[in-house]
Amino acid sequence: MNIKKWRQTAFWARLAVFSSLVVALGSGLLVGMQPVKAQQLAADEAGGAVYIVPVKQTIESGLKSFLERAYKEAAEAKAERVVLVINTFGGEVTSAEEIGEVIRKSAIPTTAYIEGKAVSAGTYIALNAQNIVMEPGSTIGAAAVVDGGGQLIDNPKIVSYWTKTMMEAAKLNGRDANIAAAMVDTTVAVSLPKAGIEKPAGEILSLSADEALASGYAEHIAASVGEAITWLKLDHKQLISFEPSLAEKVSRWLVNPYVMTVLLILGIAGIVVELLMPGFGVPGILGIISFSLYFFGHYVAGFAGMESIVLFVIGLALLIIEVFVPSFGILGLLGGAALVAGVVTAASDPMTAFISLVTALVVAVLVMYYIFRKYRHRGIWNKFILRDKLTKEEGYVSADEKDSLLGLEGITLTPLRPSGTVQIGDERIDVVTSGEFISTGASVVVVKAEGTWVVVKETMKA
Repeated sequence: MNIKKWRQTAFWARLAVFSSLVVALGSGLLVGMQPVKAQQLAADEAGGAVYIVPVKQTIESGLKSFLERAYKEAAEAKAERVVLVINTFGGEVTSAEEIGEVIRKSAIPTTAYIEGKAVSAGTYIALNAQNIVMEPGSTIGAAAVVDGGGQLIDNPKIVSYWTKTMMEAAKLNGRDANIAAAMVDTTVAVSLPKAGIEKPAGEILSLSADEALASGYAEHIAASVGEAITWLKLDHKQLISFEPSLAEKVSRWLVNPYVMTVLLILGIAGIVVELLMPGFGVPGILGIISFSLYFFGHYVAGFAGMESIVLFVIGLALLIIEVFVPSFGILGLLGGAALVAGVVTAASDPMTAFISLVTALVVAVLVMYYIFRKYRHRGIWNKFILRDKLTKEEGYVSADEKDSLLGLEGITLTPLRPSGTVQIGDERIDVVTSGEFISTGASVVVVKAEGTWVVVKETMKA
């Protein structure tokens, strides 16, 4: 095997290994690193235990996945009660509704202990619990629908839907539905004489612990979770603190929009640099790790499914094939579309993911431009560019030089009209005249020789 074939074989072998790593770290790692059950042994031995579950983050589908795991484990342990320790500013309405459904469908009673605040979607989660216990100084309410920038949404359809949803949650356990409506709709006025509140139209209602107790929105005020459990007469039961797994804690950080954008920048730039400038190794490894962390975080948080990972891997494979097997851009377009679809569908908010992807692409292009300029002699494109110049300085000649014939005489073997053949010494030379015709057997002399072009003229014999 010659050196060229050996290099080609080595390159394709490395490419195959590189693609395998992408698949392994992009899918196998995500599947293998499932969240482990917290304190499963204790749970199995804790019949009638009380599960204490924190709800102290932005409400999104990652929290929903965590709570589903908590309720499932509590059910397997035949727990007596689940206590949700709520301290949140709210979050996604859709995720809050899904969490509410998890609470309602569970056979295990739920108590919401509000530690600090249960605002917006957090209020809805609390209303789905059989009991609400509040910490002194805590608040509940202010559940108006807002956009990503915190601005109030006044779309009548959206407000009406969320108001009705909140009212139905309040009715579940005999709470005043009008109070829930006043927490959402600015047009609703409500009078709570027992709490000393007169809420006019144009404001959003929120209740302190004392006001919630007086108006029937809380059943008790307790200084700690332990006091709340004592009030529930469950202090003799085993208490199990259900905490997020390490993978879930890491995933919450990885799905942050800023961290997500950085991972996409490193992933795009690293893999493209490795494919077009093979031999470095580090960019490719960094790219694989970055994309793996992106999908790992979103997978564990409950945003991404295997279909997103498969789309991404297929897209990456098509782009790699396009580099080496040109298809007039068809494979490139399909690969790009699949890659974008995989990244976007893996996120909780597709629009946020798309913006992060575009931002990452722009920054990655700038990074790649700098790297390609600095290491342009290492690029794979050099294999397709002929850089040798066929010049005399490089030792190349197009044909035999005829300079040595200048001034020599010969005899025409054929008529020159104006080209023909001349015998000069022992050689037959193809020549031309300056335009005149010369007959056979005439005497000629070489007057010009440039490359393969030999010019002769007839000599006059005395």
